[in-house]
Amino acid sequence: MELVRRLRLRKEPVPLCSSSVSVLIRGFVADVGCELLYRNEELGPVEVVFKFPMDAEAAVYAFEARLGGACIQAQLHEKKQAQELYGDTLAGGQSSFLLQQEGTGGDVFSCSLGNLPPGEEAVLTLRYVCELPLEPDGAARYVLPTVLRPRYTPHGWHGEDVTQGVPRVPQRELPYILSLSATLQSPHGINRVLSNCPLTPLSYTAGNRTTAQVSLAQAPPWDRDVELLVYYAEPHKPSAVLEAGLPGAKPGSLMGDPAVMVTLLPSVPEAVLAQSRAGEFILLLDRSSSMTCPMDSRDLFPQRIDSAKETLILLLKSLPLGCYFNIYGFGTEFESFYPQSVEYTQQTMAESLQRIQLLQADLGGTRILEPLQAIYRSPSRDGHPRQLFVFTDGEVENTQDVITEVWRNRGTHRCFSFGIGDGVSTALIKGIARAAGGSAEFITGQDRMQPKVLQSLKRALQPAVTGISLSWELPPGMQAQLLHRGPEVIFAGQRSLVYVQLRGQPQPPDTPMVGVTLQYGIQDQTYKETLQFPLQPHDGDRLPVHRLAAKSLLLELEGGVGAGLEGARHRALEASLSSGVLCSLTAYVGVDTERGLLVQGPLVRRDVPLTDLIRKCVEMRDYALISEVSIDRVYECPASRVRLDEPNYRSVFGRLSHDLRAAQRMPEESPLLRLVSLQNADGSWDLDPQLAAVLGVSETDARERIPSEDVTPNIWATVLAVVWLHDQAVGQRDEWELLEAKAVSWVRDRAGARLSECLKAANALLGCSVGPAVFGL
Repeated sequence: MELVRRLRLRKEPVPLCSSSVSVLIRGFVADVGCELLYRNEELGPVEVVFKFPMDAEAAVYAFEARLGGACIQAQLHEKKQAQELYGDTLAGGQSSFLLQQEGTGGDVFSCSLGNLPPGEEAVLTLRYVCELPLEPDGAARYVLPTVLRPRYTPHGWHGEDVTQGVPRVPQRELPYILSLSATLQSPHGINRVLSNCPLTPLSYTAGNRTTAQVSLAQAPPWDRDVELLVYYAEPHKPSAVLEAGLPGAKPGSLMGDPAVMVTLLPSVPEAVLAQSRAGEFILLLDRSSSMTCPMDSRDLFPQRIDSAKETLILLLKSLPLGCYFNIYGFGTEFESFYPQSVEYTQQTMAESLQRIQLLQADLGGTRILEPLQAIYRSPSRDGHPRQLFVFTDGEVENTQDVITEVWRNRGTHRCFSFGIGDGVSTALIKGIARAAGGSAEFITGQDRMQPKVLQSLKRALQPAVTGISLSWELPPGMQAQLLHRGPEVIFAGQRSLVYVQLRGQPQPPDTPMVGVTLQYGIQDQTYKETLQFPLQPHDGDRLPVHRLAAKSLLLELEGGVGAGLEGARHRALEASLSSGVLCSLTAYVGVDTERGLLVQGPLVRRDVPLTDLIRKCVEMRDYALISEVSIDRVYECPASRVRLDEPNYRSVFGRLSHDLRAAQRMPEESPLLRLVSLQNADGSWDLDPQLAAVLGVSETDARERIPSEDVTPNIWATVLAVVWLHDQAVGQRDEWELLEAKAVSWVRDRAGARLSECLKAANALLGCSVGPAVFGL
């Protein structure tokens, strides 16, 4: 405890003054420049080390410094060589700066500036480019990660602790600020921009609304990642972006030839996407202690575990009869509802619903590898493809081990992953989804988890797509070479990105349109979609398509490096050095040789602190956090039966007074969730007092208004429930669409000719005006 007190009271100068971010968003690509302004106000030279998060799929391609009026471009080297050069330079008294990826996860970087003389300023600028995901509501989502939470170190893991040594202080004590400005471009028009932080008014710089600018209205708090949601006029339109090669680069090389980024959005006919009753659905839920943190740092409720439980209920109700399922929870230990997956019936659904409602975040740390291994050891069921849903807010040091385990079992399942809360590891969430052909979603701030999860369930229920191939229509003498494996999984409505290098004879400007055709099969039917585009390169010298293509290739090659393949290591190192895109094997290093200034005096290291987000979270709840303490004995939390016996686990949650917990208000269950909870596994509802209360009528009145003796109470109850959904919960349609489809199918099979009469009576009772198309009439 004395060590903790000293750490909290320690006051050290922090040379980082500000961070300024400029973003150019073109469609679904963001080109970002981050400036870090340092000032040494001490009497001697300092070395500043700043560790920060970044999207695991971002391509860092440039690093430079302005020192005393001199602009110094860093060079990319093999990582060990860069580190040695940096160290030798510091030892010789010269100023130097280093940018490298920490560990093997790919989403934590460190920026070091050594031998900054007393009284001097330095501005370090790093540039990166990243793809922007398409949100369910059609927005392009850019996230600037600012939250770096401590990584959980599992017992027996001997790798590097990438967040060890990062000082953490309350947000109000951070001495530096953040500013962000964004330029937006889209040929189809920009409708609006939203953010989780206050913005200046959107300023259009072109009369047709194809270009605009926006900035943060004030310095944002450091307890959340900064998000921009950009809404375009035509977000779902396929496109192709062609870039010429880098001038002076060798033809035939990665950077020397033209590159194309093709965005495809397969439009599979609705009739083909009929839900399958087959499937094994395994839901893996993080029940570590940090899941007690609120979804939004600005609000007390709901807790992450509460939102996840509500999501599990909706998922459970949306599964089709005849499938199989199981639910796992994990922390320091793990447990499952059933020894093996069970058939989805009324009995197993009702039993699981009761158990979900009792779930707590009471399993300690974040050990995800062991439950995954247990799932993969359990036998699969013939005719029921396995679909794995992973929910976690965690960050683990053995991210690559987890991804490798999922990749080894990629032929047995699809993985859909969900990152909960600010600071979640993009390397983990995206990596496991990519490894097993699923999709990744992130839920932060005031996002609702349910729409994104139900969207993924719709994908999981789609029939498997087979025979995926690409064919190109190019002029003679030109060939297209994929820079990654290409599309291996297709989901209706989901973007599919393809990066291609165009090799061969350069073409004249008047070359006719070229084309790419995507072909795939579903249930013995073949589908083709063709996109045509001109061979006219886009303007710009930053080459974002080439950088993203290189990063896509590096992600594949680094997966082989993690598996111990020497050939993959050699190819990854070559691709990184030739493209200038940083990876786990390389680092950027710059040396101040222009000024010839040798710094005198002992060098003092200053680590830039970050917000202690976890402490803030638990102070809002009924836990207290002790950080930066090595644990070498067993701690037990009476309230949660958690045992933390890992020597490197750096967070201990202790119970505060029972009175504080009793004083907290519990989140009120929504009417939609109460209605959903009453639904039977086959899609029907029973006519009982609980349903009547949700509908806002008395059970007696409801029974008296049954339109005919031929209509059973549960048919009538199901019609009432569906009408209520369409009238009272239309804004949450994405959350109940699948379970409503079960209900409509069930009632159509049983109501027959009486269905129109039931609908008319239900509208009259509930005061609604739901049309007959809802029931297919």
